[in-house]
Amino acid sequence: QRQQMSNSSSIRQFLLLAFADRRELQLLHFWLFLGIYLAALLGNGLIISTIAWDHHLHTPMYFFLLNLSLLDLGCISTTLPKAMANSLWDTRAISYSACAAQLFFFLFFITAEYCLLTIMCYDRYVAICRPLHYGTLLGSRACVHMAAAAWASGFLTALLHTHKAFSTCLPHLAVVSLFISTCAFAYLKPPFISSPSLDLVVSFLYSVVPPAVNPLIYSMRNQELQDAVQKLMTG
Repeated sequence: QRQQMSNSSSIRQFLLLAFADRRELQLLHFWLFLGIYLAALLGNGLIISTIAWDHHLHTPMYFFLLNLSLLDLGCISTTLPKAMANSLWDTRAISYSACAAQLFFFLFFITAEYCLLTIMCYDRYVAICRPLHYGTLLGSRACVHMAAAAWASGFLTALLHTHKAFSTCLPHLAVVSLFISTCAFAYLKPPFISSPSLDLVVSFLYSVVPPAVNPLIYSMRNQELQDAVQKLMTG
């Protein structure tokens, strides 16, 4: 909706791209989103609880995995609840402030996660290639500093990009996507591929699926963590 103000318009809300127009498909999407969200909450919450509870897992690798789970929870909680609400209540509207907050937090969590994954790669490199120096290079203080740097990088990146987007671009748009990662996909895809539906599907896969499957990829295949989870569940 637009409100005229001295030869310029001020946007009070945006319209999100819809996943489906049929009511049956909207309800189907709601249950699909709910299942994915619950899986992400359960998997990442279990990892966080297990690592915090078991002192044997208080090592650099598991410290970074705990941070990864926190970022995954934040990332999926930024986008999916709104998508679920839209599908359930058959609405596409999102307020200006809510859209700005969603953009900020999504960029915050996703950028911090990329930085953290880079740190995790460094952690494994040192553990494999320089095991004798592992304790020196990745002491507790160094790990805290690296994790803090990842979170701070996400915050600053999100702050700058959100300010730039809402001060230059978004005020001139009437329709925006729920998943901001569409923007990244639009730059990377071949120019002859252009479809709002395709962009939305890819954005969904990019921003929602990883937080739900990361616990399986990075954590639950680890035997030590599996044993700790079993102890937590039974003891």
